[in-house]
Amino acid sequence: MDGSSTHMDGASAGQAPGEPPARAARRLWWASAAVVLAVLGTPVLVAGAEHGSRLPVAVLLVLTQACALRWQTRAPAAVLAVNAVTGLAVWALLPAVSLTGALLAAQITLCVLSATRPRRISVRALAAMCLPAPLAYRAGGPAGLAVYLLTVVLAWTVGQWRRAQQERTRAETRRAVVEERARIAREVHDVVAHTLSVMVIQAAAADDVFTQKPDQARRALHAIETGARSALGELRLLLRAFSPEDGESGTGATAGGAAGVGVAGEGRQPGPTLARLEELVATVRATGMNVHLHREGTTDALPGAVDLAAYRIVQEALTNTLRHAAGADEVSVRVTTGREAVEVAVVDNGHPRQGARPGGLVPVGAGRGLVGMRERARLVGGSLRAGPLPTGGFEVTAHLPVEPTTRRTPDGASEDIPEEKADGTTAEDSAEGRT
Repeated sequence: MDGSSTHMDGASAGQAPGEPPARAARRLWWASAAVVLAVLGTPVLVAGAEHGSRLPVAVLLVLTQACALRWQTRAPAAVLAVNAVTGLAVWALLPAVSLTGALLAAQITLCVLSATRPRRISVRALAAMCLPAPLAYRAGGPAGLAVYLLTVVLAWTVGQWRRAQQERTRAETRRAVVEERARIAREVHDVVAHTLSVMVIQAAAADDVFTQKPDQARRALHAIETGARSALGELRLLLRAFSPEDGESGTGATAGGAAGVGVAGEGRQPGPTLARLEELVATVRATGMNVHLHREGTTDALPGAVDLAAYRIVQEALTNTLRHAAGADEVSVRVTTGREAVEVAVVDNGHPRQGARPGGLVPVGAGRGLVGMRERARLVGGSLRAGPLPTGGFEVTAHLPVEPTTRRTPDGASEDIPEEKADGTTAEDSAEGRT
């Protein structure tokens, strides 16, 4: 599946930029501690056998290095200092251990610091790690000096490569979000333009029958009120998508605004809706995929943005199944429309991506498909989750809240307004006619 999940976004509260999540930090600690204990611990035990009194102290220093690595992602500079001092102490106690090996934990921490902290800090740390170079030359000659400097520079370079990779991934994710917001802005513009066009038609119809058929004119005016409330809701959603708290809002709003200039209803048709899911499913079935579609509830009274978001989420999930689900030949689509929310679930039977853990979430930025789906869900105040299932396959679920259109009755209470057309029929009447 196209990676990313829901699950996506940014650093957690109290987490420094570039610092990995807690689970990744623990895995890094376990791996680096195991390397230090294996690569440094073994020669320490061998060399310490000849110096019985020094062996316990050297082992304690090695264990200190392994434990200090636990905090290398939170305070890499401090951990680097601790590991450098303890490493030099191990080498002083047991000269038979190479200086490069004794400072292995410090080199690992230098790599982490280079990947997670600004370059000016990592360059200073690199210079500090080069200070013991004369000791390496005295112990091993030119070869020892070359090996030590090579390992230190290599550790710093790997960290820089990892940092550049992370920055590139974040930049791609931000660009995907901006592009998705611009596309959403264009679609929301289409919905609003369509609603305003209908309002113009309703107003003209009300004017034509105002004297002869006041009841029909009143129903048309009620429909205009409903359309106006719906259009205001769509505009609120659009403003929410480009709120000032988002750094990319200016770019996205400009793109969306530029695309939305024009006369209502001209140039583009209103976007797809859940009512056209059968057409979407038919195109997927034409590829040989077995698609099961189950729908509950009516979609006639849905806000346009919610309708569009649900359709696009289903569309992208099906596209991801076709492109990325290995061995998938069956997919289930369930759309449940209630008074409070629209629930969407798309589940396929493909194999999880190699290296993915059952039940785990797809990392943010692994692909643009889920970035776009999350952005659509966020726009309407909803949420989206995506990830491989324990039994195989991939699942995308979305919860999209619905804000029912209401109006005030003469006694001050609020009631739902059914969408009314110029001919006096309501959305419920139309739905009953189709059934």
